[in-house]
Amino acid sequence: MRRTRWILALLALSILLVACSKSAPQNTMNPKGPTAQTEKNLLVLVLWPAAAVFVIVEGGILLISIRFRHRKDRDRMPPQIHGNTRLEIGWTIAPAIVLAVIMVPTVSTIWQLARQPADAMQITVEGYQWWWGFRYTDPDMTVSYGDHDAIVTADVMVIPAGRTIDLSLTSLGGGAHSTSGVPDHEVIHSFWAPQLFGKQDVIPGETNHIVFSADEPGVYWGQCAEFCGLQHGKMKFRISALDEADWQRWVANQKDPAVKPTVGAAQQGMDLFFGTNGVGGQCIQCHGVGGTAASSTAAPNLTHFAATTHECFAGCDFQVFNPDGTPNVEALKAWLRDPNAVKLGAKMPDYGLTEQQIDTLVAYLYSLK
Repeated sequence: MRRTRWILALLALSILLVACSKSAPQNTMNPKGPTAQTEKNLLVLVLWPAAAVFVIVEGGILLISIRFRHRKDRDRMPPQIHGNTRLEIGWTIAPAIVLAVIMVPTVSTIWQLARQPADAMQITVEGYQWWWGFRYTDPDMTVSYGDHDAIVTADVMVIPAGRTIDLSLTSLGGGAHSTSGVPDHEVIHSFWAPQLFGKQDVIPGETNHIVFSADEPGVYWGQCAEFCGLQHGKMKFRISALDEADWQRWVANQKDPAVKPTVGAAQQGMDLFFGTNGVGGQCIQCHGVGGTAASSTAAPNLTHFAATTHECFAGCDFQVFNPDGTPNVEALKAWLRDPNAVKLGAKMPDYGLTEQQIDTLVAYLYSLK
């Protein structure tokens, strides 16, 4: 029995130590923006009264359990109490006062975070199964080609540090429909980047908002926090906050159309991607590439797949680049070889590509900078 207790105690201590990591990328207690800081302040404010209530209630239960426990030499029951008007009034009024005190800053914070500043940058967050799309809807964030549509990215949201961002959140099916014409894959998600803002539901047919900013340049991790299907746990994203100079360079690059290779394996991959020679062409049924005939929204936009700010793909499950900055060719090859083998339930099917075709597609995708 003693050994079991020691094992349980060590297990509990291990869990506690892991939960207290300060270097975790998704740490609510380490805010990096005003919205997250406001939410943390409210959490801490509520936490102290909650801790006091916990100590009083659980302490009382423990005291009663010890003091009035059954003893071998005691046959009679302890004195029974069948009511105490003053005590009952007290423990009814005290919680009401505590809740009233907590309610004021809570409601105030809710209204404060719900404000949508008129000068905030507008970005639409689109939840799919199982990845995130980001559409920049401000008039000065349109591309320089075609119909001058909005800049669109997938998996990584790039923002300028220090600027207020107003996110419009919606759940989409990427153009997929059932045989009866009903939009498919539209489910409830939850958008959450704890160092910048708390959780907000992403609901089909509805638009919710998050207003936030990042105090300084950096990469902030987030994920879906609402069970949305088989790969919910792998529906992640990153927010990359840039300084002003890097931000302007990123915008200029995003406004340009995709690179069109003219020779070598990259050109062959492009031909396969678009089905130019009568072979392939499945890719453009779902993916969009800016400045080309590929305009589908059913899957991530690949216009600048190999840009240095696009750090991950397929729901941020795979790194676009290795730690040394070289292309993560093996991860992309594994994905193209059979998406469901590396991410069970992925909507992208296995097209039975040959190794040569995979090599050319990899070359083409890494030319899209």
